[in-house]
Amino acid sequence: MCVPLGRRCLSSCSDDDDDGDGDDRMQSARESMAFDVVIVGGGPAGLAASIRLKQLCEEKDIDLSVCVVEKGSEIGAHILSGNVFDPRAINELFPDLDWTEELHELQSSHATPVKDDNFLFLTETSSYAIPNILLPKQLHNDGNYIISLGQLCRWLSTKAEDMGVEIYPGFAASEVLYNDDQSAVTGIATKDMGIGKDGTPKDTFERGVELLARQTLFAEGARGSCSESIVSHFNLQEGKAPQSYGLGIKEVWEIPEENHKPGLVMHTLGYPLQSSWNEKTFGGTFLYHQEPNLVLCGLVIGLDYKNPYINPYKEFQQWKTHPEIRQHFDGGTCIQYGARVLNEGGLNAIPKLTFKGGALIGCSAGFLNSVKIKGSHTAIKSGMVAADSVFDCLTSSIDIIEPVAESGEISADEEIKEVVDYEKAMKASWVYDELYQVRNCHESFARWGLLPGLIYTGITTHVMKGREPWVLSHTQTDADKTQDADNFMPRSYPSPDGVLTFDLMTNLQRSGTFHEDDQESHLKIKKNLTSIPESVSMQTYAAPEQRFCPAGVYEYTKADDNDGDAELVINAQNCVHCKCCSIKTPGEYINWTVPEGGGGPQYQVM
Repeated sequence: MCVPLGRRCLSSCSDDDDDGDGDDRMQSARESMAFDVVIVGGGPAGLAASIRLKQLCEEKDIDLSVCVVEKGSEIGAHILSGNVFDPRAINELFPDLDWTEELHELQSSHATPVKDDNFLFLTETSSYAIPNILLPKQLHNDGNYIISLGQLCRWLSTKAEDMGVEIYPGFAASEVLYNDDQSAVTGIATKDMGIGKDGTPKDTFERGVELLARQTLFAEGARGSCSESIVSHFNLQEGKAPQSYGLGIKEVWEIPEENHKPGLVMHTLGYPLQSSWNEKTFGGTFLYHQEPNLVLCGLVIGLDYKNPYINPYKEFQQWKTHPEIRQHFDGGTCIQYGARVLNEGGLNAIPKLTFKGGALIGCSAGFLNSVKIKGSHTAIKSGMVAADSVFDCLTSSIDIIEPVAESGEISADEEIKEVVDYEKAMKASWVYDELYQVRNCHESFARWGLLPGLIYTGITTHVMKGREPWVLSHTQTDADKTQDADNFMPRSYPSPDGVLTFDLMTNLQRSGTFHEDDQESHLKIKKNLTSIPESVSMQTYAAPEQRFCPAGVYEYTKADDNDGDAELVINAQNCVHCKCCSIKTPGEYINWTVPEGGGGPQYQVM
């Protein structure tokens, strides 16, 4: 649908929008606010971009208005990451600042220097250390820090606000605004509030707000709903490999200080994900000791796995029972749980970054380095590079076009520009150098298995540095990689003990997930795929969404009379916004849209 707004018009992110039910309130005009730059997403990329823009404003004595809109109830509420943090980019953003000291002072969160860096291969009962000299240099963690990325983002938001950035948490960007001929982005609109489950407005109904911008930066993280719609609208993935994803599942534990080993970093391969050296399931686990007494642990599995019977959550719980691992939780208490997908396609799957009126930054573009097991540093750097290019673009004609910060409105005479210099600058940056060196590594595991993948990764990272004259590029989506259930045997997992291992619903409570009950489901079956759940997912793949969802959203149940086939039930209120369902359901039959702003997980130390 398209609503003319002078030189602007409205286009929805969702391909399942209704044409309206006749209620005039849902079709009424929305209030609008204009900015020089709107940034969608209050993660490391979006916040770094906002800060860098304001730094340039101070340096050049030019004022640009910058707005960050975030769907979480507060900055950090939807942020989840391992996280062993490479400080290269943040040191470039704040060259004269001790960010670790400020993080502790303002957020009471420690940036713990890595002191002990271990990589293990696990069998069911034993463990074998892989010497660091054999590991890719990018896996070495000298000079890195164990942090809570959510707390870092909260600190970054205070720095941004101090510099004049307007930050609006609790407002979900649900639609992309385009110009009249749909050739350029002109901002976003936030989701209407107060729509009931039946799709009609309640007494509390409020229209969303249009945030208009000369440039809009999308920093929603992996599989962001607006970012995905833009990639499709402008065909930005043309000539690129389809993006591949991983699912990260994480717990945070408090343990007795006498058992704590500050600065310990451990990564593992093998048990339970890989039972043999030729296993093609890509993934591994992490365990970090962060001061004062926290253990951050989790599992990441590539969503290109073939076996529909794999249950990532239960694989993670089973991993904790390994004798080498369980000792780290002795006397401890699990205090938080969550999950999130991450980009693993690497350089070969990064889309075209720019379009008229905006750009993709951070994990909306896919800058995570899956070999290094890090993406926060590349996200921050991409936000900074985008800010530099956007600032130059918006101020190049400042004698003619007055900034919104001064005029309060966007000039109708201004041409909507594409900041092509951003992509050029990214390709010239250390981010692309880093990703180029490992561009073929993930696919080597998918094609040849664990041991050949390790050998190839060792050779290319130590010797070739990405200079091999070929490209190993995947050609299928993660959903298409799933094979028929008839090719596999169901997997059995040990029952949770309630002390070290937990049932899913118990752990879900630790995520703090909350959604207003009386609202439309934000998880929608695509209109042309309504037959997939019962006729394909259940019949062909044994309903994998019941197992891969880390929040118990999807289940198949029979009616009370027990007649007929089981039907899909979507428990949208459980959703932790991991986005896995939009990636791994057969045929990608789920369209993940944003719920009302402020809903979802309420992470504190993730």
